[in-house]
Amino acid sequence: MLDGVAAHARGTAPDECCGFLLGTDAEIVDTVRSANLADDPTRRFLIDPKTHFETRRRAAERGLAIVGFYHSHPASEPVPSASDLAGATYADQWYLIVRPLPSSCQARLFRLDRAGFVEIGLKVDSDP
Repeated sequence: MLDGVAAHARGTAPDECCGFLLGTDAEIVDTVRSANLADDPTRRFLIDPKTHFETRRRAAERGLAIVGFYHSHPASEPVPSASDLAGATYADQWYLIVRPLPSSCQARLFRLDRAGFVEIGLKVDSDP
């Protein structure tokens, strides 16, 4: 899962990439890419609403839900910015932020609550 997000981030740099995290309350099992519709994609992201709707429907058909979102910070640390907080509208969702590197990525996972973003542990299981 993280390899796909890292590849998406490297492929869109210097623009930010964005997408969806699919799964359950306990785990993230898949990701879905979205186009970045922001006016300035090098500094922020805006998820395509049509892709959001289609992803929600397709996830439900698989018995999954959108449990969060991901995006990249191509030139800065993977921590939420002021614009990330201002644009975050889904409380109790996971927010994965990655910084693409030449052959890997830095990644940090956050949860949004009333106080703002709270970092939570990120455990990545490799495919069997």
